[in-house]
Amino acid sequence: MNRRKSADWLEQLVFVGPAFICFALIVIVPFFLGMYYSFTDWNGVSGKVTWSGLANFKQILFNDPDFLKSFWFTVRFSVAAVIISNVLAFTVALILTRPLKLRNTLRTVFFLPNVIGGLLLGFIWQFIFVKGFPAIGQLTNIPFFNLPWLGDEVTAFWGIVIVFAWQTAGYFMVIYIAALMNVPKDIMEAAQLDGAKPWQLLYQIIVPLIMPAVTVCLFLAISNAFKMFDLNLSLTKGGPFKSTESVALNIYTEAFQNNRFGLGTAKAFLFFIVVAVITTIQVRITKSKEVEV
Repeated sequence: MNRRKSADWLEQLVFVGPAFICFALIVIVPFFLGMYYSFTDWNGVSGKVTWSGLANFKQILFNDPDFLKSFWFTVRFSVAAVIISNVLAFTVALILTRPLKLRNTLRTVFFLPNVIGGLLLGFIWQFIFVKGFPAIGQLTNIPFFNLPWLGDEVTAFWGIVIVFAWQTAGYFMVIYIAALMNVPKDIMEAAQLDGAKPWQLLYQIIVPLIMPAVTVCLFLAISNAFKMFDLNLSLTKGGPFKSTESVALNIYTEAFQNNRFGLGTAKAFLFFIVVAVITTIQVRITKSKEVEV
C-alpha cells in the first residue's frame, strides 16, 4: 500500500512538478514581490528600497484624482463593453447555427479580428477613425462619419468600446455556438409542440441551458475589459486630456514613465482585489442560474 502511494506521489511529482515550478516562478513569486514593493517607495531602478507602510495606498485613495478618474472610466467602459460584446456574440452565434450556405465562412470572418494583436488593431482603427470615417463622411454627408472620433471625450469612449466589441465578439461567438449546438433537440421540439413562441424558446429554454457558456463569456469579458491596455495605448493613449485612460494604462504610466514603481504596484494590488471580487461575484451569480438536463 505504501509502495503504491509512493508511486502515485512520484508520478504526480514528475508530471505536475515542472509545471508548478514554472507557474510559481512566473506568477506566484512576482505576485508576492509586487505586494512587497507596494509598501515601499522604490523607483524601479535604484537599489535603495525604503519601507513606506501604507503611504502609497493613502496617496492613491486621497491624493490621486487621475487614478480615481481612470478607475471610473474603466468601470463605465467595462459595463458597456461586456454588454455589447456578449449581446453581439450571442446574436451572431444564434444566426450562424441556422442552416446557412455561407455559415462556416461567416464564422471565420467574425472570428478573424480576435487573432489580430491589440496594438496592431488599435493602430488600424486609429487610421479608420482619423482618415477613413472623415473620407466617407465627405462623400456621403452622413453625420455619423463626420463625428470627431478620438478627438472628443464621449466619441473616444464609444470608439474604444466599438473596437473592443469588434475584436472580442468573435471569440465569444465560438463559445456560444458550441453551447447552442449542444442544446437537446428533443426538448426544443417538445416545447414547439406545446406551442412555445420563439421568444419563449429563447428566454425559457435556450438561455438557461447555455448558462455555463454565459458564465465563461461574462468572466472573460469582464476580466479582459478591466485589464484593457494595448488597445487603449495604441488607439487614444488615454486622450483627450486623460478622459479615456484605463487603470492598466495609469498603472503603467506611474510605474515605468514616472518611475514610481512602489506606487504603481500599490495601484495594481488594489486593482487586483477589485477585479477578483467582481469576477467572483459574477461567477457565483451566473453559476447559480445554471440548470442540468
